[in-house]
Amino acid sequence: MTTAPVDPMIGRLIDGRYQVRSRIARGGMATVYLATDLRLERRVAIKIMHGHLADDNTFKTRFVQEARSAARLAHPNVVNVFDQGQDADMAYLVMEYLPGITLRELLKDYKKLTPEQTVDIMDAVLAGLAAAHKAGIVHRDLKPENVLLADDGRIKLGDFGLARAASANTATGQALLGTIAYLSPELVTRGVADARSDIYAVGIMMYEMLTGEQPYVGEAPMAIAYQHANDQVPTPSSKNPAVPVELDELVLWATTRDPEERPNDARAMLERLREVEPSIRFSHLPLATQATMVLSDASLPGVATAETSVLGAGAAPLAVTETTSAGSSDGEDAQALTKSAASRKRRGYWIIALVLLLTGLAAGTGWYFGAGPGALAPVPETATLAPDAATGILEEAGFSVEPAERNDPIVPAGQVSGTDPAAGEQAQRGSTVTLFVSIGPSILPVPEVRGTPSDDARAALEDFTVVDPDILQYTEDAPVDTVIDVLDADGATVGAEYPELGELTLVVSAGPVPDVVGMPVAEAEATLTAAGLQFAHLDPVFDNSGAIADGHVVAAEPTTETVRQGDTINLTLSKGQDLVAVPNVVGKKMPEAIAALEAAGFEVGHSFPELFLPAVTVTAQDPVAEAPAVRGSKVNLVGTLTL
Repeated sequence: MTTAPVDPMIGRLIDGRYQVRSRIARGGMATVYLATDLRLERRVAIKIMHGHLADDNTFKTRFVQEARSAARLAHPNVVNVFDQGQDADMAYLVMEYLPGITLRELLKDYKKLTPEQTVDIMDAVLAGLAAAHKAGIVHRDLKPENVLLADDGRIKLGDFGLARAASANTATGQALLGTIAYLSPELVTRGVADARSDIYAVGIMMYEMLTGEQPYVGEAPMAIAYQHANDQVPTPSSKNPAVPVELDELVLWATTRDPEERPNDARAMLERLREVEPSIRFSHLPLATQATMVLSDASLPGVATAETSVLGAGAAPLAVTETTSAGSSDGEDAQALTKSAASRKRRGYWIIALVLLLTGLAAGTGWYFGAGPGALAPVPETATLAPDAATGILEEAGFSVEPAERNDPIVPAGQVSGTDPAAGEQAQRGSTVTLFVSIGPSILPVPEVRGTPSDDARAALEDFTVVDPDILQYTEDAPVDTVIDVLDADGATVGAEYPELGELTLVVSAGPVPDVVGMPVAEAEATLTAAGLQFAHLDPVFDNSGAIADGHVVAAEPTTETVRQGDTINLTLSKGQDLVAVPNVVGKKMPEAIAALEAAGFEVGHSFPELFLPAVTVTAQDPVAEAPAVRGSKVNLVGTLTL
């Protein structure tokens, strides 16, 4: 007999705080354990990423993303995330522990659910999903396994491991993520997901809850994917005639192949569900008038039916079958008949009283939940209002108000940042609504990203708002696309801490400034323009070196100390060499010849001592007279000393 290996995580203390007790579940990316938070003395669920995935940045990023996505949601129908961290080589995620079962386990036990049960569960799922969509999060992996049914009746949505920002609307670029049975047509065909893709998955879940089976089955995943992409989901009533038409229409609306024809988000679908919910519930209750009917004695316990029967209206008078028992008499029969009639009369009064009581209770219940204190009413929108004004609006709508504070990266401090339940959700009149007042954004540490590629920097700074586009700065000190600096909203280098979702701008290396020296002017201008730089022209100069031809760039100088896209480069063009004719100084005395050549811009070379120059007559010059020469070049003189 072999024994199962003991999980090495059982009993382990993680990060000096979480004592692992037992294993709850195991998935493809992580294992979930029951643990005790020793610091707060409470039970938690701790999700630990599998060791073989620890070196895979894609999985680690997705794992951390689940924590951040779920942590942004504070809603009664979303599993709370308490903590996330790394212990040695283990990445972990700490969530609230919900003893209970998943919707998948419920469906395994009951096969299919009633319309009322489906409405109850979908109301909670859509409420939690609406909070995610409002926060800009797309779940992307909705399925019964991720709907948790707690023992205390709470219903929560979990597992945001595949969640992405709704505004990204990105394709996966890899194998399709999520469970194939719930993937929307656009995810199958294009790998693109948005809030409407979650709605499609909700519709498939509703179909499965109402019928006990998924709409599409196949031997291979691609066969199921093909049906998602090409077929319309059938109505649940085609499999289960007990499904009301309202739920048929809701499933068809959610699973339309064209995402433009689906609800825009979970809020829109939730509102429609709540509109049809009363008709779904009351359509399964007997009408009050059905409780009132003519009852025969045969329907009441303890009344003999062998000799006596009650006839309906218009029938013959009550007939009493003659008995053959010895000793009976007409007097005894009359007395028995009188007692029987009195008994029937008393029972009739009780039946009428019971019917009236039930009718009154139904009417009272209808009033209480329809128009009275127990009626559902939408929570008013109060975001960005002053707390006093918001309190007045909520109280006027019939709610009690409990003030609270929370960080909000968008709503200014002192203004209302939201409520729980959220605005637009249905809640009972007289119930308590928590009114959250913003205390401003959370102040978070800023990761050091200088020297990293820009994409990596953006991922590291996802708690902030990185502005597009990056500032490109030309430098020879950093490779192209490497972050040089991070600027705050005022354009200064950001400090060690910064407000959550605050705007940051990356300064990224564009490499060295393009070298345009020696280029023809048109080519130089085009090169600078393509690099995103401006240019201006200074006065052209002679290039007596002969290296730069006329009309070519002889110098390119930045106008700023640091050069960024949009800055100006000053261009100086060459006028070629400055050529002049050499004066004829042959036959002149040496001092006169030197003066004439220097006046023309030349240097003079000779081999005579200064003392003898007045007595020297020039006999030859190089270059020769009238020859073109570069201004500033040297003219050598040869002479004869005359004493």
